[in-house]
Parts: sequence; structure tokens; C-alpha cells
Amino acid sequence: MAVAAIAVIGVSLTAPAVSHAQSGRSVPPTARYVSSNGQGFILDTSGSRALMRFERSTEVWVLRATPAPRGDIIYRNDNGDQVLRVTPNGAVTLYTTTAPQGSPASRVGDAQGLANAAMTGAQLVDYFMRQSYRASQAMGRLIVIDVDIQPGSEQVAADTVSAASDAIVRMARSSNLRSQVERVRRVVVSDQGRPSVTLVQGTLRIVIDADAGIAGRPSSARIVRVVGGEALNR
Repeated sequence: MAVAAIAVIGVSLTAPAVSHAQSGRSVPPTARYVSSNGQGFILDTSGSRALMRFERSTEVWVLRATPAPRGDIIYRNDNGDQVLRVTPNGAVTLYTTTAPQGSPASRVGDAQGLANAAMTGAQLVDYFMRQSYRASQAMGRLIVIDVDIQPGSEQVAADTVSAASDAIVRMARSSNLRSQVERVRRVVVSDQGRPSVTLVQGTLRIVIDADAGIAGRPSSARIVRVVGGEALNR
């Protein structure tokens, strides 16, 4: 299968990263957890933003903390979905589509932080190609990925391409959303303009805010929401 056409402008060696600090909690800064239904994940609260990654996934989720009754903290993704609930004594509950009522999670060990290391220009191009190939395989046809960015936006663009590929793969496997993602022929990632996610005439255009680090790009859940549209409410 052919892979994507890649347009990369000004690839450099460094990029920003953002994380979250959770002072006064008994949750360790970075740890690996496993929920009661067997879902493993890493939670990194060592910086200014909470970061989370599910096992067997490359996507790092940026979570927003909001207060809840009894002193709990609820963490939501950029689509507004509740992902975690943490009590004052450090008890963690995971919420997913397979466990919408919540699944208790236990800490099972330490983990490395989720802030991404910088990649070289050659590594970035190879990464974009591999993500395009992954999305193309899921669809059974070519998904073109174009990256039009300025120096300094490389890592956020890479995270964005990964999130877009995750969204496409997830929708391709869904009987409810497959017809919606069939409209996507091309993914364009840019750092010019106001951050947004749009789908127009087969082009999924994602504008990022590289200055905001990983928080300046959409999650796969938000991309699915835009592409899936009304199908998600059926």
C-alpha cells in the first residue's frame, strides 16, 4: 500500500511539552495503574497539566482538573468526557466507553513521565509516514497527511498526527462511525491560525497552538466528535 505524501516545513530538534502538578494529594507524580477490568494506563501529574496514556496506545491525553464533592478531583479530556476521579486519599477510578460507570484502579508500579523527547527531522518524517500507513491500513486506502508548520512546532504536530491516526483507526473499526470516517481523504496539520478541527470536502484540517505544548492540539476524542457528528447521537 502506498503511504502518505508528507510536507514538513522547518523541522528542528526541539519542541515544548506541558504537564500537571497535583500538590497535596497522595497520588504519586507518575505511576502505572490497572483498573478492575484490566485496562492499564500511566498517569503523570508531575507538572502543570495532568497527562495520561493508555497501555498499547501512543496517544498522550491532556486532562483538565475540576473539583467535585467530598474533595474529589475529576479529570476530563478536551471533549469534556470524564476520564478519572481521584479522592483525597488517592483512590483512582477510571471511566471509559466500556466502563462508563467507572472502574476502580490500583497502582501497580512506577512509570516514566509522559513528556515526549524531541525527535530529529528524519525521525519526524519517518513517524509521520508510519502514522499515515497505520490510518491507511485501517481504511483500506490511502490517507494523505500534510504537515505545514514553522520551526518549534514539530513535537506538537507529531502528537497531533498520532491523535488523528488514532481517531481514524477507532472510527474505521466502528459499525456506527465507519461511514462517517469514509469522508476523510486527507489530514492537514498547520500551526497558522486559530486552533480548530474541521472536515471540509474530505480534508480533515487541524490547526494547533504550538506555544501551548501538548495542550495545544486536540485529542482523538475531539477529532472523532467532529468527524462523527450526528452519528454519535444516534
